[in-house]
Amino acid sequence: MRPAVEAEKLGIPGVVITTTGFTNIARTVAKAEGLAALRVGEYPGAVGVHEEALIERNVEQVLFPRIVEALTGPVPRSAGATPAATGAGRPASIAFEGTWDEIQAHFREREWADGHPFVPPTPGRIEAFLRHTDRDPDAAVAVLPPGNLTATPRTIAANGVMAGCPPQSMPVLIALVEALADNRYNLANIGSTWGVLPYVLVTGPAVQHLGMESGAHLISRGSNPAIGRALGLIVRNLAGFRLGRNYMGTFGYPVNFALAENQADSPWEPYHVEKGLGSGDSAVTVGATVTWGWPPAIYGTADKTAAQSALEFLALECTKKPCLARLAERGPRAFRNMITVLLAPPIARSLAQAGYSRQDIREYLYEHARVPYRELEFLLKYGHSEAFTIPDAIERGLYPEAYRVGPDERVRVLPSPDVVEIVVCGDPHRNRAMVLWGGYANPVTRKVIVAQPR
Repeated sequence: MRPAVEAEKLGIPGVVITTTGFTNIARTVAKAEGLAALRVGEYPGAVGVHEEALIERNVEQVLFPRIVEALTGPVPRSAGATPAATGAGRPASIAFEGTWDEIQAHFREREWADGHPFVPPTPGRIEAFLRHTDRDPDAAVAVLPPGNLTATPRTIAANGVMAGCPPQSMPVLIALVEALADNRYNLANIGSTWGVLPYVLVTGPAVQHLGMESGAHLISRGSNPAIGRALGLIVRNLAGFRLGRNYMGTFGYPVNFALAENQADSPWEPYHVEKGLGSGDSAVTVGATVTWGWPPAIYGTADKTAAQSALEFLALECTKKPCLARLAERGPRAFRNMITVLLAPPIARSLAQAGYSRQDIREYLYEHARVPYRELEFLLKYGHSEAFTIPDAIERGLYPEAYRVGPDERVRVLPSPDVVEIVVCGDPHRNRAMVLWGGYANPVTRKVIVAQPR
């Protein structure tokens, strides 16, 4: 897609080849890249499951004529653009007045809401949030792709109100937006059909200050659900993602969630200290996942300690949750990956008492998360449109030379220890762990700047 955009900017006509369902997202991404109109040749249907004869017929009779028409016809008008997510007029203007039901319907029709009843973002409620920041209410905090919409304290507050957040969460929401805007996070590309779900981790004193839950059932208690929901509304309204147009999860999306580190029960330094911040700071980290599932219960036995069981379980989970063919890529053109390991405090303590630091755990997983060559070859060849083999991926510089082994030999699946994030949280009386995998995104941490309430 992007090569065609760059060609057009150089005055070279280009046509983007899409399949059914991807044309609108191609146009939306092109607009975000500065191209208001894009020539598109759409292949009909899901090419991955079409027989060869049908593919040939569709290419000859449908796709080629569309390519010719796109190159020889008039330049198309801009289409498929994401509608503006803010009301017209002054930033502080009232976009709509009405009853509760009318307000809910008005926002729902404009896709400003997430399908659940929300708190109307009235000027008074927004002002309560703005009292917790020193920033100019209408000054830019960040420009969020792919809609390239400007997030300001006022618009951030509006989404926090809608989600039901407490007003004192405003500094966290601002830090969250700054993290999303960081190019390392790769927000513009999370619209994949994989269903990439952003989440937020809060660490430091802000956890207690906001009444966040870091123990049992944490994503469902305290202010966590509201802060997670605010993240989802910000992705919708301030980044411009719209279901079915540029947010393409095949089976949809769960509710965005918020985690909080259990710093008191962690045997290691606070998570944000690893990221270069002070131990007394508060921080927000945005991540992403496409998985949420079984958290194995981990036990020690007479022949194996709980720490060793935990390491082996986590290494196994790292081979079961991710898309291994993409996870194994490395180098400058490699796919972006992040693995988040959630450890309940008893498991974290067992590992620490056995002498393992967070980095030791990462190194262990890097070395021991392996699968047979033939399994990775199958996933690579039949699970992706390129139909690569492992030798193909090696030739393209995506896999290392060390992958030229026999079919039953085992190969690493983690590209680096650095893709693993480790968070202590969850029930302090349970021996469970969870592995989350997120494609397309890298985690980004931002310090929470707390202002004196106005």
